[in-house]
Amino acid sequence: MKAPTIRNPFAAQPLPEQPDIEAAALRSDRFRLEREGDWRRLEQIVRRLERGFAFRLSDEDIMDLPVLYRQAASSLAVARETSLDAATLRFLEDLVQRAWYQVYGPRSGLLRWLGGFLRGGWSRAVRAIWLDILLAFAAMAAGVAAGWLLVARNVEWYFALVPGSMADARVPGASRAQLAETLAIADGAGGLSAFAAQLFYNNASVCILAFALGFAFGVPTLLLLIYNMALLGAMAWLYNSVGLLPDFLAWLSVHGTTELTAILLAGAAGVHVGRRMAFPGDASILSATAEAGRRAALVMLGCVFMLIFAAILEAFPRQLAGPEARAIIGAFMAIAWAALFVLVGRERKGASAP
Repeated sequence: MKAPTIRNPFAAQPLPEQPDIEAAALRSDRFRLEREGDWRRLEQIVRRLERGFAFRLSDEDIMDLPVLYRQAASSLAVARETSLDAATLRFLEDLVQRAWYQVYGPRSGLLRWLGGFLRGGWSRAVRAIWLDILLAFAAMAAGVAAGWLLVARNVEWYFALVPGSMADARVPGASRAQLAETLAIADGAGGLSAFAAQLFYNNASVCILAFALGFAFGVPTLLLLIYNMALLGAMAWLYNSVGLLPDFLAWLSVHGTTELTAILLAGAAGVHVGRRMAFPGDASILSATAEAGRRAALVMLGCVFMLIFAAILEAFPRQLAGPEARAIIGAFMAIAWAALFVLVGRERKGASAP
């Protein structure tokens, strides 16, 4: 029988076992030596690609680039799991990140992408949502008609549709001379730059809201378009009541053909996303929404350019030009935008598919 042992309660506790630093260092070195050749080769390929010397790469290097990238990414995952030395981790993280851009990153810079966007990318995205443009246009036309008819039946509707800050002297009961004064030519361009910035902000807010509401299946977007255009219909009725409708349309057309087209496209982009969410077809809802979102984003980016244009037109030609010049500028802008969206970026007949 084994005799019982008596432990000294005041004796020092044994120290915890220390990690074998030497073994870890050897394991890290072995890991690195076994794979460092492929890492160095990948680094050389990536460095040549970054410097624009792709023509110096051999066919074998180009073929092996994706394989070497995946091997380096796998090595990085192993290095993180096994807690290898910090220098190896930093080297692999940097190498994998640089190789990723060469394998999967975009091939064109900002200027080249912008050139492609203006030479056809934007127009193709707009043409792709033609059905949603028709829906948005129908909503806007219905809004104008509703605003006109409501005010024609009861003038009190004017004050419900047109905010007081926007109405100013444009109210029912104003004389023809008072309304004509609101369409008069400004004395100078002083202060109009700040006015243009404010207009851009207001118009951009409407466009962004019209697009963002589209994610609720497009219904709020259509309602927003109807409401905003009802305001326009009410004001058109007001100027028509004193015989100034042609002057009002000329005054509006300078920037309106650009601004209203931007709002139309923004609303159509929102409707497009909502419609694809509601009716994804054979694709899943997620993939259909993602595809529609990418297409709508291109349209919205173009709307930003249009709103900048509209703000400049609204602040300067609209305030400084006469009725005839306003009408000519408005008509020219309408034709220019229509030509851009219809003609630019179309595939030539007989051209081989890429």
